[in-house]
Amino acid sequence: MIIMFLVMAIFSFDLSCSSVIFQKFLAQNTRFLRDMKLLLGEKVFVINVLGYIAYNFVIGAYSYWGPKAGQAIYHMNNADLMFGGITIVCGIFGTLAGGFILDRIQSTISNAFKILSGASFLGAIFCFGAFCFKSLYGFITLFAVGELLVFATQAPVNYVCLHAVNPSLRPLSMAMSTVSIHIFGDVPSSPLVGVLQDHINNWRFSALILTSILFIASAIWFAGVFLHAVDRFDEDSEHGVPPIQRSNHTPLLDNNAEAPQESA
Repeated sequence: MIIMFLVMAIFSFDLSCSSVIFQKFLAQNTRFLRDMKLLLGEKVFVINVLGYIAYNFVIGAYSYWGPKAGQAIYHMNNADLMFGGITIVCGIFGTLAGGFILDRIQSTISNAFKILSGASFLGAIFCFGAFCFKSLYGFITLFAVGELLVFATQAPVNYVCLHAVNPSLRPLSMAMSTVSIHIFGDVPSSPLVGVLQDHINNWRFSALILTSILFIASAIWFAGVFLHAVDRFDEDSEHGVPPIQRSNHTPLLDNNAEAPQESA
């Protein structure tokens, strides 16, 4: 009898634990779906990510097929080192320049979209022109300038992701932005460009077709300039506690640490 009682107790305990876990799982999924619905309802965020996907489609294919194309078109002996060096240097300075310019011209969502559209458009022109050059040195010069302009979009695109949504949605907005640009951007771009190259068998044309997608990214971001955008960075969270008030709250651990001293 005792054994049966223990078995029944353990079984009922497992059922209650499973029920609690299942309820928590449902609650978390319900909240996630609710937040996703709110996030996808933010037109500014959606336009920003769509442009970012098109942009990352090109960058991802550049990183994978760029050295191969450079070697085939310009007969580079060290194509990997050449493309890697240009990407690293231009990536660093371009990213810093984009953030600096956004700060200088007043950080607003509209201005961020202007930088995104303008930088990607000019970068597309230089990169497109680079692959039209037959000279290796002409290609390197134009491509470096194009990469510098293209990477200037990094600060503005993240600025829009953070400022276009409610504070409670910021982590989700950054997460979905990152997931989206990889799933729909650089992940499919490399095999698709490979299929394109297999069909036309011309690396110069393949590179030009790929680069032209930057114009699509520029057009999408340009549409964002005309959207009614509200900067929500300083809005209250869903709990109604302003950021300044939250920052002035004493941490819970500090309260616990002071309690023994007061009682003493």
